[in-house]
Amino acid sequence: MPSSRSRVVRLQAGRRINLTTYFDRRRRQVDRALEQYLAGGDRGNDLFAAMRYALFPGGKRLRPVLAVAATEAVGGTIAAVLPFACALEMIHAYSLVHDDLPAMDDDDTRRGRSSCHVKFGEATAILAGDGLLTDAFTIMADAAARRGADARCAAQVMGEIARAAGAHGMVGGQVADMTAEQHAVDLPTVELIHIRKTGALIRAAVRSGALIAGAGAGQLRRLTRYADCIGLAFQVADDILDAEGSAAATGKRVGRDRERQKATFPAVIGLQASRERARELRTRALRELRDFDRRADALREIAHFIVSRACPADVGKG
Repeated sequence: MPSSRSRVVRLQAGRRINLTTYFDRRRRQVDRALEQYLAGGDRGNDLFAAMRYALFPGGKRLRPVLAVAATEAVGGTIAAVLPFACALEMIHAYSLVHDDLPAMDDDDTRRGRSSCHVKFGEATAILAGDGLLTDAFTIMADAAARRGADARCAAQVMGEIARAAGAHGMVGGQVADMTAEQHAVDLPTVELIHIRKTGALIRAAVRSGALIAGAGAGQLRRLTRYADCIGLAFQVADDILDAEGSAAATGKRVGRDRERQKATFPAVIGLQASRERARELRTRALRELRDFDRRADALREIAHFIVSRACPADVGKG
């Protein structure tokens, strides 16, 4: 979430955007919608309590915010994309619950508090993740069935998100990440792991927002390339923060990548080269937005924010 270092950028016609304000507004919209989707669950039931715990309070809500920002960049409406944005967040939340399990990354804290399996037990945490993943597709199916919805477009978006979350995307990337632990790997291997593990869902978020808004073929290609760049940059920044950040800043234990000998950018190319790689990816991402008007400024600022997390000296530049 953008902090007090948030950047303010001048737009065309003298208008300005504050990224903190933008994130806060969009996050509130997403949170309200998520509350409605979970309203039918029995709050006294450990399963629903664990699902809520995994979702609230949320983190940056980056993926749903990206979906909304991509929709705005193409001129679409937030109402149309919001169910799919919420589904993306539920899928992301499920992945974090499962990633933290002892059988995988074995993390006992997440966002500054106990991980879901520490709070509710491993079995309930696994089932809570399953529930979030499955309910995400229920939300999207319900949105596709609504009167006036473009069912063909909704089906395409559901397919995009399913592929990004599955064996060819996030899940496959997690397996590759675990397999690479304690092995010497090269830079292309690290990039491929992170493109799948982290980048795939970010790519799906941007493409989903663009598709829901009716993006043209050229717009979709440029936004896809933008998403590929920021998705990889996000993981590069995360790797840097794990190597030299603080638990207060990240909300979880730092130094875990080094302890587990995970395949990371700093481990393969060093911290300075990792920062340069993040900046290069940001430059490429911004280049893909040159033909978009000021409605894409939120996407531009998100690219700056992603990199500035690990490159504080860049705050205020660009």
